[in-house]
Amino acid sequence: AGVGRITVIDDDTVDLTNLQRQIAHTTERVGSPKVESIRAAVHAINPDVRITALQQRADDELLDRLLPTATVVLDCCDNYRTRHLVNAACVRHRIPLVAAAALRFDAQLMVVDPRDEQAPCYACVFPPEAHFEEEQCSTMGVFAPLVGTMGSLQAAQALQLISGCGQPATGRLMMFDIRRMDWSSMHVTKMTLCPVCGNHS
Repeated sequence: AGVGRITVIDDDTVDLTNLQRQIAHTTERVGSPKVESIRAAVHAINPDVRITALQQRADDELLDRLLPTATVVLDCCDNYRTRHLVNAACVRHRIPLVAAAALRFDAQLMVVDPRDEQAPCYACVFPPEAHFEEEQCSTMGVFAPLVGTMGSLQAAQALQLISGCGQPATGRLMMFDIRRMDWSSMHVTKMTLCPVCGNHS
């Protein structure tokens, strides 16, 4: 699509349980760093794309270093704490964020655009201080095509944000139940007292 530079951050290695849903990986690359597997998959399609592969967990220091050079961020992580770290960093640096998550037969998609002073961030919808038991695809399971569906939608939203084409889904939480092929969309507003993007003066 013309995106010439991609940075991938992941501290994990390819596991056999990833293969049915994470299409970048192959059986031959089980045990390899995920970032290197993704680099190989992208270069097999287009060797001219410049990929920075960082095998580490995202933290505030890393995000603060990388985000000033980013055009858009895609959050594909599977844990609540990292998702909030990424959201907060995008708000700090005013970089658009496309976040998606999938588990079992359900998925969510949200676009955060801190360049719009009226747009909500992820923390406006999901409070950072909320406590709940983490559930991961490797243990709880996920319907494999659902992951690819959400990844494609993330890519579409990212390209819209980059190119200015169309209207990204800013200010909406989109939810998909693949069992019923049912989409629902909830309009969300910016919280004045949001601990991340709210007015704290």
